Amino acid sequence: MNNLYTLSDRIKKLRLQYGYTQKYMAEKLEISYQSYQAYEYGKTLPSLENFIKLADLFDVSLDYLIGRKEY
Repeated sequence: MNNLYTLSDRIKKLRLQYGYTQKYMAEKLEISYQSYQAYEYGKTLPSLENFIKLADLFDVSLDYLIGRKEY
């Protein structure tokens, strides 16, 4: 599977699992709502800093986010 789509799928599933809104995620990452949406739609990749923030928010590894490992 393409890692960009693995990432977008995983962050969306995790966000829903945690009950977070896209707006909440954008605020936590200190980015615009549209930028966060682009992550979930597979249009752009987060910066390294935001990759780390996502992993921390969801308590998962970076490897999990990009599809290299399962939990």
